Amino acid sequence: MNEEEQYLADQINTWVWSGFYDRKEVNASLDDVLEGDVDESTLRALIEEEFQRKAVEEKSWPQFTDCNRLDDVFGDLNRAMIIALQNAGYTTSDGHDDVSEIHAKQPHGTYKGYCFYHGQDLERAVAGEGLWLAFGDMKDTEAGKTAIAAAIIEALERHGFAVEWNGNVQTRIRVPKIHWQRRVDR
Repeated sequence: MNEEEQYLADQINTWVWSGFYDRKEVNASLDDVLEGDVDESTLRALIEEEFQRKAVEEKSWPQFTDCNRLDDVFGDLNRAMIIALQNAGYTTSDGHDDVSEIHAKQPHGTYKGYCFYHGQDLERAVAGEGLWLAFGDMKDTEAGKTAIAAAIIEALERHGFAVEWNGNVQTRIRVPKIHWQRRVDR
């Protein structure tokens, strides 16, 4: 494989193993980034190989994975009026845009704050490097951000996750150990 093909193979691996995309969506994502001197047929075959390999491995996964626990955390946060988004865009800026879009659709005061991770965070989590979470409050105050961080940390710990955070509201929260095993629910 040349350098571009290796990059795309790594992307395919992340898309498949993230558990957020089915075969059709992974193929469409590949369509969006295909360019240059690459062997498209090899890359398309790799998509099927990765899905098959993942299906075999899923059989040995526990019924309830770390990703299921993370879903529960994000559900708890949403019920607590904190916009909690998984795989929100590809960058921090994209995640903030997604939060703003949701916030704008509700009456003022509906949400206290937000929490999300984006595609780059997801890539690191799939690679076994932990998960970083962005957060903030809707009034953009230090006290509010601290309160949102405390709620996020409490939810994570209640669901059995170890958490790292230095108390600085400008620093994201980290879940250092998360075994990424997300099944595609389709």
